[in-house]
Amino acid sequence: MRIQPRQHLLEIWQAIARHSFPDGGWQWGEQGGASSVADAEHLLCLLYPATEIPAFRLDAPNETTDDALRALRRAGTREDIPCNMIAAVTQFMAAHTTEESVPSFAGGYYFAPQDPAEELTPEQRALGVVDSYSMSITLALATLGFLKVYAREPRRKDVEEMALALEAATRKRLTAAMVSLLRCFTVNLFDAESEQGVSLCDRVNQEGLSRRSVVQQLRRELKPIRAAIREYMELGINVVGDLGNENLLFECGWSWGVVQDAPPIDTTASIGAQPKGVARPEPYLYFTVVALDGIADLFSDRTLTLGLLNTEQQRLAEALRLRWEITQQYWSKIARFGEGRWPLEDVPWRTGGQYMESDYFSLSVAAILVQDLFRRRATDDDLTRTVAVMEELASRAKITRRMTRDDPAVELHNPGIRLPLLGSESLGPAMQWSMSDFPAQLLKRTIQLCSLSRNIGSHDRLLRLAEQILDHLWERRIPTGPGAKLWDNVHAVCPDSPPTASPLSWTITERIVECMTAATGLYRQPPIRSAELNSMATALLSEAGHLFGNEMMEPTSLEDTSREIRLKTVELQLRRARQLVDGRPGTACALALDVLGQLDELVVARRAGSRGV
Repeated sequence: MRIQPRQHLLEIWQAIARHSFPDGGWQWGEQGGASSVADAEHLLCLLYPATEIPAFRLDAPNETTDDALRALRRAGTREDIPCNMIAAVTQFMAAHTTEESVPSFAGGYYFAPQDPAEELTPEQRALGVVDSYSMSITLALATLGFLKVYAREPRRKDVEEMALALEAATRKRLTAAMVSLLRCFTVNLFDAESEQGVSLCDRVNQEGLSRRSVVQQLRRELKPIRAAIREYMELGINVVGDLGNENLLFECGWSWGVVQDAPPIDTTASIGAQPKGVARPEPYLYFTVVALDGIADLFSDRTLTLGLLNTEQQRLAEALRLRWEITQQYWSKIARFGEGRWPLEDVPWRTGGQYMESDYFSLSVAAILVQDLFRRRATDDDLTRTVAVMEELASRAKITRRMTRDDPAVELHNPGIRLPLLGSESLGPAMQWSMSDFPAQLLKRTIQLCSLSRNIGSHDRLLRLAEQILDHLWERRIPTGPGAKLWDNVHAVCPDSPPTASPLSWTITERIVECMTAATGLYRQPPIRSAELNSMATALLSEAGHLFGNEMMEPTSLEDTSREIRLKTVELQLRRARQLVDGRPGTACALALDVLGQLDELVVARRAGSRGV
C-alpha cells in the first residue's frame, strides 16, 4: 500500500478516540497507571502529531481542520478537545509522581522476570528506565509547546489554572528526565585481550587482519572520541576503567537505567532526591538508540523556535547533546570500520556486554548510523550500502518474504528479543526487557533514510521498502474489540507464535505514529532534482521560448481575440516553467511540452486559414 501519512494518521486518531474517549472523557484502559512508559506512549499517539504537523494541531481550536475534528469527534467539540488533552496529561503527571512529589519513571509491567516462575518486587517495578526518561522528554516538550500556543488566547479561569499547574509539573518532569538520562550514560573500558575486547575486534575485522593491527587501528580511529570524553564531559559522567590508558578499548552509550555509582547531578532545579543507580555500567544498543531519539527532540526547530527550555534545562541539554554527538560518532565509526565491507553489513550484529546476537541489534546500529548520516554530509556510497542493509533486514525478518513453518524469524516479532537487565538482581529476581517492535522500528529508520537520500535510485528503493513494511504492519492491526484498528495483532502474520497477554500495544502504535509523522516530513521536502530532466527541460524551454517569440511576430487581426488569449496563457506557462526548472524539472518539462503543443496548434490553424483564403 502507498504511504499516505495524513489518511493513516486520521484512521489511527479515530481508533484512539474510540478507545480512549468512550464517554467523552479520557480513559487509560485496564493497565493505565501501571507503567509510565506505556502511558506516555498512549498520550504521544495524539500529542506528537498534534505538535509536529501543522495540519493536525489541536492547540489552536480555530485552526483545527475539519477532518481532524471528525476523527476525534468522540473526544468532544473543537473547544473541548484541548481541555480534554490537558486533563489527560494532568492525570498522567499525577499518576506518575510519588507521594514525596518526585516524578516517577517506573517501567512497571514492561519489566518481566527472566524466570517466569518468579515475581518481581514492587521496588523493581518502580525502577526508572531509559525508555521512560526519553519518552518523558518528548512528551514534556510536546506538552509545553501545546500549552504555550494554547495560552495565547484568553481561556476560562479554571482551564488557565489547570494549564499553569500542568506547565509547572511538566517542566519539573522534563528536568528530572534530563538529569536521569545523564546518569544513565556510561563509558566502559576493557582490555583488548578480554572477552569483550576479542568480541569487538572480531566484529569489526572484516578483512582478515591480525588482531594486533585491528587493535591499533581501533585505538587510532577512536582517539579523538576518547579525548573529547576526557576533556569536555561533566555532569554525572560514569567511566568504568582508566580513560587515560590508551591501551584500553571502550564502548559508550546508555545502560537500561541509572548506573551503579553514578554521581548525582548538581542542579538548581527542585526535582527531589536523585535515586541510587542499579543498572550495571554497560551500554545497551537498544537503550542507546532510545536515548538518542529523545535527546534529538531537545534540539528540534520547534523546541528552539518556541523557547521551550529554561536556563537550567539548556545547561543540561548541552551536556546531553555532547553525549549524543560522541555516541553517534563512536557507533558510526564502529559500524563503518575498515576499508572493505562494513561490520554493519555482516548481519546479525553481536553485542559486547550482553554477548547476544540478533538482527534487532543490526537495526539498532543502523539507526544510529542513520542519525549520524543526518548530522554529517552522507556520501552516495554511505546511502547505497545502508539501503542494502535495510533491505536485508526486512528479508531476514520475513517482512518482504513469506514466513515458513517453524521460521526462526517468528521470535523477532513475538515474543521479541529479551534483554537481560544486568544489575536488577540486586533488588530481587533478575529482570528482562522485551523488544517486539522490529518492523515499526525498521519502517521508521527506512523513512528517515529516505528523507535523507537525494539519489533517485536509493530513494525509490527505500520508498518501495517502506511500503512493503507498511503492508506487513497494516495486516497486524487489531480487527475487533476496544483496540480495533490499532496494534498489535501479531498472530495475523505469525499464527503459530506464543499467545500474548494483551493485544493492544501502545509501543507499536506509538512507533507507527512516529513513522507517519516522519513520512509527513518526507513528502514536505522538495522532490529530488534530476540532472537529466533538468537538461531536457532546459532544452524544451529553449525551443518553446524561440517558437513563442516567432509566433508573436505574426500579425493578429482585431477580431481574433482567442489567439491573443492563448498566447497570453502560453506566456504565463513559459514563465512558470522557467521558475520551476531548477527545483522541479519534471513539472517544467510537462509545462514546456504543453506549450509546444499549443504553439503548434496555432501554426497549424494559421496555415489552414491561409489555404482556405
